Amino acid sequence: MTKRSPVSPAPGPLEDYARCFDDLFGARAQRHSFRRYLEGLLLPAERNKTLTALANTEPVVGAQRREAQSLQWFLSESRWHQDALNERRLELLLEEPTTAANDEGVLVIDEHGDRKWGKKTAHVGKQWLGNMGKTENGVVSVTSLWADERIYWPCAFEPYTPSKHFEGGKNDPEFRTKLKIASQLVEKAKEEGVPFRAVVADPFYGEDEGFKHSLSELGVGYVVALKPSHAWWHRVGEIGSPFEAAVLAGQAWEDEHHPGDWVKVARSFRDGHEEEWWALEVDVGPYGPQRERRSVVATTDPKVLPEKRTWYLGTNLPHPDSDLPAAESDLSPASVAEVVRLYGLRMWVEQSYKQVKHVLGWSDYQVRSDIAIRRHWQLVCLAFSFCWWAYGRLPTEEIAQTDDDPPAESAGREKKEAPAGMLLAAGFESSEGVAGALCHAQKILEGVLRDAPATKAKSAA
Repeated sequence: MTKRSPVSPAPGPLEDYARCFDDLFGARAQRHSFRRYLEGLLLPAERNKTLTALANTEPVVGAQRREAQSLQWFLSESRWHQDALNERRLELLLEEPTTAANDEGVLVIDEHGDRKWGKKTAHVGKQWLGNMGKTENGVVSVTSLWADERIYWPCAFEPYTPSKHFEGGKNDPEFRTKLKIASQLVEKAKEEGVPFRAVVADPFYGEDEGFKHSLSELGVGYVVALKPSHAWWHRVGEIGSPFEAAVLAGQAWEDEHHPGDWVKVARSFRDGHEEEWWALEVDVGPYGPQRERRSVVATTDPKVLPEKRTWYLGTNLPHPDSDLPAAESDLSPASVAEVVRLYGLRMWVEQSYKQVKHVLGWSDYQVRSDIAIRRHWQLVCLAFSFCWWAYGRLPTEEIAQTDDDPPAESAGREKKEAPAGMLLAAGFESSEGVAGALCHAQKILEGVLRDAPATKAKSAA
């Protein structure tokens, strides 16, 4: 077999990681651009990570430079398969002890919108961008994220294409709703051998009966949020929603020594602090511990039920004391505390937006074709996965604490040292508790770039 021509190596550990994917690229130029693209995504930059920024050339006028054009070709025209790249990425994550998934984690389903101008970009349209909280012209992606108390990483994604792009509109056979895409992402995770305890999602997915039915058909457990207004048909004067059940139970709650039907749940966070929550097993209407579906209300104050600190959850995980026949559910039982723990892991998706979607440039693409957008997203996911891959290979004594690192006693790479109880992601508002993998990767790259072999300078950017 003909020996492959060498390429200009990436700095230090990034080169070791890049070699794991070299057999997926047939040409030397592809392997070269692959490394340059990852370098640009990982290194800190004051500019948005467009192709000119990744190539370190001037904005706009630098787009015609050879460096930028080679990345443009790599992204839009070169022959390589982004799906094969994702399969290899997941294989590496699942094989590495520090990043391997387990059946105690969750698969988080969510969506993200990127504002985009014009009408020529694939999947673009005037639509609701949930992360912005308004309707704008943009591109929406439905994503799956694997997470447990130690670690989180993107699993897969699919763009949502508005109906206007199809000849038959919403009746076109090729049109897929976000809910349909979400179901397919869960099915894909199962096919790829990604283990998880349950699927977790926000009320957009939790309120859809078709989505929950599809998960049950797949034999997958779920813990999804319900709207406070979630209700069922009932007679006047009867309880008709989890909210009403919580209000009634709250009236019987006196204090922690006389909680009534409420159960105390201690939630521990990665930054070391703990919170005392209270959980209620709803046993009315279509929900109950002896039914196929359960509803749990979790809150910090059973008397007040604060809007932003109260969760209304639905799950198909059986109660530990359920008398349902084993044939009706192959899912492992889950206590009230376990249901709260599982949904609490959804908070990791907010940290993912801060790192994968913001710092690494998920939405910074300036390409129009479907394949180029997918490839950019895939490379961003791969860059983030490299952060964990490199982090797991650092000697413990070399991992310096940073402002974004968790405390030593709850560091993400040592599961045995994690505090007892439930460890959860820190809130989106605070940077405390972020696992710090991205910060470590940047420091690694900055350090090895100083010692990297000198290359011929092109010109000042």
